[in-house]
Parts: sequence; C-alpha cells; structure tokens
Amino acid sequence: MKLLRVGPPGAERPALLDGNGTLRDLSGVVPDIGPALLAEPDGLDRVRAAADAGLPGLDPAGLRVGPPLSRPGKIVCIGLNYHDHARETGAAVPGEPILFMKAPDTVVGPHDHVLVPRGSEKTDWEVELAVVIGRTARYLETHEEALAHIAGYAVAHDVSERAFQIERGGQWDKGKNCETFNPLGPWLVTADEVPDPQALSLKLWVNGDLKQDGTTAEMIFPVAEIVRYLSRFMTLYPGDVINTGTPAGVALGHPEPKPYLRAGDVVELEIDGLGRQRQELKDA
Repeated sequence: MKLLRVGPPGAERPALLDGNGTLRDLSGVVPDIGPALLAEPDGLDRVRAAADAGLPGLDPAGLRVGPPLSRPGKIVCIGLNYHDHARETGAAVPGEPILFMKAPDTVVGPHDHVLVPRGSEKTDWEVELAVVIGRTARYLETHEEALAHIAGYAVAHDVSERAFQIERGGQWDKGKNCETFNPLGPWLVTADEVPDPQALSLKLWVNGDLKQDGTTAEMIFPVAEIVRYLSRFMTLYPGDVINTGTPAGVALGHPEPKPYLRAGDVVELEIDGLGRQRQELKDA
C-alpha cells in the first residue's frame, strides 16, 4: 500500500493511493497514519481490508501532500553509509554505523519549502531511504527479525548545513536539526511492496541538473543490519524513522567552489517505487 496524508499543515487527513493511481480517503477508517496505527497488531491489515472493500475518492487538485507519518517518535540517522559517498569525501569506511539524531519537528511535507538557516553558507542536499518501524524492536539477533519489524519505507531529504555540522565543534546534530531539514514522503510504502531494500535507485536534481544517481546496493551497512544494530543500543518503537544515509553527489563532495544551496534553488529527488519530492529553497 501507498499511504499518505493530505491537507494543510497540522490538519492533514489520512489517504491511500490505489493501484490505479487514484487518491482514496481513509479518514472513515483511521484517524491518522502514525505511531498509534502502526502499533496496532492488525492496523495495516484493517486499512488493507478497507481498501479492498472500496474507499471514497479524493480530488487531488490543489491538495497539499503532507508527511506520510504524523508525529514520528524519533528520527535516527546513519552517517557515511555509502561506499561511493565515503570515497567522494575522502573519509575512511566506518567499522560500525555512525549515528546521529534528528528532531521530529524537522519533518515537513515532500513539496513544502526548505528554509536556508540564517547565517548559512553551506546548506547541502542528501537523498535518503527512510525506514519506518512497525513493531517494537529491542535486542534483535538476526536480519530476518530486523526486516520483520519494518512497517515500510519512504523518501527522505536529509538536508544538512555543513559548516554547522563540521566546523562549529561538538556533534553533528546542530547541522542537521534546522527548521524544515527533513522533508518526508510523499508516501509510506508498506514493506510488502519493497521486496529488496538493497535494490533501489536514488536520484536527486538541483535546478534540473542531476547531482546524485545512486543505488542502495552501495550501502556499507544494509537496512537489515542497521535495524538490528540500532536495537542493541536503543529501543525502536512503531513510528520511529531511520534515515539510512546518502550516496555520492552531495555538494560537500564537489570541488571548490562547492555548489551549496541558496534561496530560489529547486531540489527534486526520488527513489524507485517510493515517489518523488520537490522543494523550493527560501531564506529562514
């Protein structure tokens, strides 16, 4: 299933995109798409049964697409997780996953504006595969267990301010948590529609120029290992999101002068089967 939320910020309604590309209203079935629904043992099955029985249509004209998940619990991110990205930045391949966190309030819709922070000179782009947890996970032992705890996948844009992240001391978090720095969506695609998360193409364009053209096959730590590994250090709950890293092609990896983002730039990104995003940059 392709689940989404449509409507004004803070007043989105749950919806579903059916196999014919028709937008369907889920508000008569569930109040929202979020941690509470994913935590229900049969929550997604209930939605699937309602979709099979027939749902009223929605006119998509002029309808904003919001984040596909309401109020994610936490956003855990994996840094430097693609072999080609490590090569382009001259970084050593990490022996264990590099972890940092993003606040849930960085999440915006896939077509909402992204704000360039005040004082920023190095705002960068990163297309990423987002994993959405569907079952409470703690101390998982196997990759099979890890995959069984995933509800679905989405496109994430892990926007980053490199000077804040790298040059200002401390941890990476202050270059990752600026307002609007995690567009998510357009859809939450349930795990049954993604049989192999390591066989997905990721692409990102800036002002129409292709900047990132990668594949999840280049991940240093694959999705199943990331979920298993994280469950050894923290409990993962339904509605938690994991951003799994970005392939080569970010501005940081370009020669000088690096083409960092400015107000007025347009970023578009997509992942096979998970949809497409488009954001215009504005000054904060």
